[in-house]
Amino acid sequence: MPSWIIRRAAVPRYEDAFMTAPSKHMDVQAASRDLRLRTLSFMAHPLDRLIYLASTRDYNTGLYHHEGLASRFSDEVACEALADGHREAFRQLLTSSLEDIVTQLQGYMECSRIDPMDFIAAWRSLKPYRVVVPAQTDSLCAEFLFSNLRIALAILESRFRRTPPAAPAASQHRSPDR
Repeated sequence: MPSWIIRRAAVPRYEDAFMTAPSKHMDVQAASRDLRLRTLSFMAHPLDRLIYLASTRDYNTGLYHHEGLASRFSDEVACEALADGHREAFRQLLTSSLEDIVTQLQGYMECSRIDPMDFIAAWRSLKPYRVVVPAQTDSLCAEFLFSNLRIALAILESRFRRTPPAAPAASQHRSPDR
């Protein structure tokens, strides 16, 4: 259980007694801006941001954690800012064209430095995209994104499919005395 939940349950903090909903909302907005400027701005595509933000979520509790953000704000505010960013990255990817999703997936694949066909095989069998969906996402939206990602994988597979090299054409070498 996160320390801020334990601390809050055991001993209420003085500043929490005076934190109103509007001020907490302003803190979350400030933390979201900080996250966008210091971290997410270095990620060009929604797919990259979606995968990164999902990695900050504890899969056992569903809570997000980012040490730097929590040190500047609070664990709770950081958690909410990360969750907001995660939902936003999901919405952006969900509304991306299929062509754009293919481009984003290819870029992500190239950054992984894994053989393209190995990457595609792993994504087909393990389906890692299923764990990057934010909590409480509408199942129809999630399935729509999964479908687009599967199609994008098929397109990439057709581009990177290994084809046996063509047999070299017989060449006639000229003899030196000709």
